[in-house]
Amino acid sequence: MSTYAKVVLVTGGSSGIGRAICSRLAAMGHIVYGTSRKPTEDPKGWRLIALDITNEDSVRAAVEEVLHREKRLDVVVNNAGVGIQGPAEDTGVELARQLFDLNVLGAHRVCRAVLPGMRQRGSGLIINVSSIAANFGLPYRAFYSASKAALDRYSEALRLEVKPFGVKVVVIQPGEFKTNIAGSRLRPATIDPAYQKGYTRAMEVLGGSMHYSRDPDELAQVVAKIIAAPKPKTLYRIAQGVQKFSVLLKKLMPGHAFERMVGKHYE
Repeated sequence: MSTYAKVVLVTGGSSGIGRAICSRLAAMGHIVYGTSRKPTEDPKGWRLIALDITNEDSVRAAVEEVLHREKRLDVVVNNAGVGIQGPAEDTGVELARQLFDLNVLGAHRVCRAVLPGMRQRGSGLIINVSSIAANFGLPYRAFYSASKAALDRYSEALRLEVKPFGVKVVVIQPGEFKTNIAGSRLRPATIDPAYQKGYTRAMEVLGGSMHYSRDPDELAQVVAKIIAAPKPKTLYRIAQGVQKFSVLLKKLMPGHAFERMVGKHYE
């Protein structure tokens, strides 16, 4: 893609990583539309429009609004999503379904809405924000890891399907950043006493990693580089320390040895 100003749609643009991406891209001269289920402000330099990724009509209306205003849509960043915590056994099917509807099918709805126009123009870029957690089955976040792994595989298949039409699909796997994801995570209504000790400790460890997390603008800068790249990579991991190193260790270590290491991390 060339370096002229792009029309960009960023889901989940009202806070955290999404807001940082919107602000960074707008400051660089791109035409940016962030989304929120209930937008209540008018940010400086970019627009915040209504979009509920769990509602197909809402998704299509938002995409049509951008196309009506700008006549094209060059880049989509599927950033909206939610976390979850709790023992897998205590996580009911409805709660798990809610998570997958947000983290996987939400991105799929947006892709379905934007792809016809991108195919017609013979160009486009879709950036799906996954997580470093997609590489591991993390204790007490089983469904979060599963949903992000599903998004990765979805993106991989989609990339092969749309490449002949000039559309690129890129995955970003962030580590921990300073966002409000901890406060918005889905949780089971009750935790079985059998899991309480391990669950409590895992949440303490997770809270500690949040404390040392990074500025979301670091990730926004990577998004800007991806947009400017004529041939972006298929996958960008934006993590540090043990999170980044663990991806390599999982490839090198025997399965049981790696899982023992993860288990000790959460003891």
